Amino acid sequence: MSKWIPVLVIEDDELVRIELKLALQLYGFEVYLAKDGPTGLKLAQKKTPALILLDWMMPEMDGLEVLSELKHNKNTKHIPVFMLTDKGMIGNVNDAFETGIDDYIIKPLDLANLGKSVRDKWEKYTNLTNVR
Repeated sequence: MSKWIPVLVIEDDELVRIELKLALQLYGFEVYLAKDGPTGLKLAQKKTPALILLDWMMPEMDGLEVLSELKHNKNTKHIPVFMLTDKGMIGNVNDAFETGIDDYIIKPLDLANLGKSVRDKWEKYTNLTNVR
């Protein structure tokens, strides 16, 4: 990946946000950070990232609510969303796919391989959809 791909991370845990940013930057992503759903929705409109990593469990607005808002907005509905979820939520992933996620990543995050995993998922997504 030779150019920086803009990615928005919407995650309420500050330490996880920072770790995600560092891991993603190593693999050619330009990272924007949001601490909650409303902030993430505003940043998605302003920055129009190529990809969004969205935490499922957040206060105020959970990931499914944010996802629904993103997919019902003409300016953000085309942006692929990868949901960050813990293993206990796997049974609910079908709900997220019905709402519009494109993929998901299991928590706890393997930070040593996270950037590569996101890059690989991103490349697979763009190859399948011809989006760049």
